[in-house]
Amino acid sequence: MNFEETIKPFFWVEHEKSTSLCLSNLNYKAEIFDSRADEGFIGNGYDWGSLALVFLEEKMPDLIDTVKFDPEADMFCAYSSDSEALKKFALSFKEACENTELISELFSRAKLD
Repeated sequence: MNFEETIKPFFWVEHEKSTSLCLSNLNYKAEIFDSRADEGFIGNGYDWGSLALVFLEEKMPDLIDTVKFDPEADMFCAYSSDSEALKKFALSFKEACENTELISELFSRAKLD
């Protein structure tokens, strides 16, 4: 399976000097965010950014200075000038999202933005 198929519903955008990993289907994994709705999590782009930051800090700390986040209310976005590093992050983060136990455990430490 090719990279872009593997990371769905995330999608890849190439810019002149950087690449982005985005998610606009914010219903993806809604049950994770619902688990902390009483704390104010609604599963928007900022909440995804908080989750992705915990993932990056705990699972891929070597990429902290390389992968950055720029979420908005209606979209999650990670970006980097190092497309190979961002691809590595994209594949690992998507795999983690498909592991309900792992992603829920990581989300338990996410902070409301």
